[in-house]
Amino acid sequence: MDSTPAGIVRTGLVGSGIGPSLSPALHEREARALGLPLRYTRWDLDELGAAPSDVEALLGRARAQGYRGLNITHPCKQQVIGHLDALSDDAAAIGAVNTVVFDARGATGHNTDWSGFRDGLLAGLPGAPRDKVVLLGAGGAGAAAAHALLRLGTGHLDVVDADAGRARHLADELTARSGSAHTTGHTTGHTTGPVARRAAGHGRDGLAALLEAADGVVHATPVGMAGHPGLPFPTSSLHPGLWVAEIVYRPLDTALLRAARAAGCRTLDGGRMAVHQAAEAFRLFTGLSPDPARMVAHLAELVAAEESGADRVA
Repeated sequence: MDSTPAGIVRTGLVGSGIGPSLSPALHEREARALGLPLRYTRWDLDELGAAPSDVEALLGRARAQGYRGLNITHPCKQQVIGHLDALSDDAAAIGAVNTVVFDARGATGHNTDWSGFRDGLLAGLPGAPRDKVVLLGAGGAGAAAAHALLRLGTGHLDVVDADAGRARHLADELTARSGSAHTTGHTTGHTTGPVARRAAGHGRDGLAALLEAADGVVHATPVGMAGHPGLPFPTSSLHPGLWVAEIVYRPLDTALLRAARAAGCRTLDGGRMAVHQAAEAFRLFTGLSPDPARMVAHLAELVAAEESGADRVA
């Protein structure tokens, strides 16, 4: 039974294993700062005994309960697409939805991961060159970051992944999406078109060569997370002319970022993307303009409290 008081804006998150998510605190605190009564609820598939195929029923339930919208995370970002009335152009291009908005027109799917990376990069690394970039990780976060880089004018993007087929598939999609007007015919390894592709199997020396020639590297693999400690590549590949952007944000200060700073690199932590994607989802849900700087500060508090074992800041 719905026990939410009338007049409160309802939003939430659908996904598996989302109990530790910081999204409820981020959205609800920003809403309080803006004087908006809002409740953000976790819809954890594991706790609900639901499967990704149940996402259509969950959407219907949320609409019936008056939700403004839902964030969508693993494993439903692709599954949800077939149950929506419309897609934003960027969600259609990326092939993944992380935000669904309910209104009189129906349920519209958006992808705020790509704009979250874009806005975080522009705010956190102003003026950084972006012509030649290496992307480590061809999963959902990597695909969103790659879309942002293309929209920002990156002309040469090397995609590197442990799964050679996945790297090749994403690179092919990016090359096709970039448009024939930008095709240069430049070839590097397995490359065609303006977006260079590199599958796994190039070896560490090959990756070092890519990084040596790059303006920046975007790290979009789980390496560096609390459960996956370590470095994604040897620190000897870092150099002062390279900027380093993380997708991982728990912890905010990863081993890669520490090593990059020590090597003289400009760095961007994963909290920027997390906050800016949440800010754009908040705007889509409420029509209000959140303050990303305030949300960045709040995320830092939440992560610090989590790492120290203290209670989370509400």
